[in-house]
Amino acid sequence: MQILDSCKTAITNAIDGKSFAIAHLYKDETPMSIHIHDCYEIYYSISGGEQFLIDDRFYDFAPGDIFFINQYESHYLSKIVPHCHERIIISISPDFLTRYSTPQTDLNQCFTFRDPLLGHRLSLNAEEQKYFTFFYNKLRDNEGYGSDIVDTATFLEFMTFLNKAYLSRSKSSREAKSPEQSTQLASNHAQTDRILSYINENIENELTIDSIAKEFALSASYLCRIFKNDTGTTINKYITAKRITYAKNLLAEGMTAQEACTLSGFNDYSNFYKAFTKAVGISPRKYGRYRN
Repeated sequence: MQILDSCKTAITNAIDGKSFAIAHLYKDETPMSIHIHDCYEIYYSISGGEQFLIDDRFYDFAPGDIFFINQYESHYLSKIVPHCHERIIISISPDFLTRYSTPQTDLNQCFTFRDPLLGHRLSLNAEEQKYFTFFYNKLRDNEGYGSDIVDTATFLEFMTFLNKAYLSRSKSSREAKSPEQSTQLASNHAQTDRILSYINENIENELTIDSIAKEFALSASYLCRIFKNDTGTTINKYITAKRITYAKNLLAEGMTAQEACTLSGFNDYSNFYKAFTKAVGISPRKYGRYRN
């Protein structure tokens, strides 16, 4: 199959084809702010990096780390090494995995189940990295007669391998930790973590910089500074991205655009329409019809 050199093209191909697409990237495209998209994403780090923000969790990551991100989770690669940023991005239509899942084998699990300790990340060991490379090379080199069938068969085996690895590691981590440790998430950004959690818990309500600063007994300028330093984005951009994520979920459940606007915390439909269309690429009403 063709390996792409653009993450955006991979996303478009996966969504339009209700299938999957792979991009192997060696440098940055146009920098993306905190964002969401209508497909699953697997991010496999080859060169490592400094900081990934997914929903309300921070991750530092090393070569061989893999991240599973679903279509409702906002994410942002806030700190990277500019001269060395090699990674493989796999975009997958949720419909594709659902179509091939069975009652015994749910291929969506690595995107829908979140172990409290692993979160979105699975650190592949040396043997697992070899398996990843094997499947990648098999897909990359496959062409000619029957390539579409072989691509699908190989990819389904690949997703089975990744789900088994994630679920097995999750089970091991629960068995190795005490109940207290299992519920405690390690963090180097404790204050910002609390702010992120507060925003997520109150996303339906009015949220302003002043009201958040008051909640945490901080000055507005200090709040903005530590949030930007830790996440690489501004509070207002993060709130907007989270509201849009929530609105997408509501629209997918069958709510009207006006209902999604109100329940996701947008007080003005015009602002909601502009923000949603800019982030998602289509209007809220069209998105609702598309998802339903």
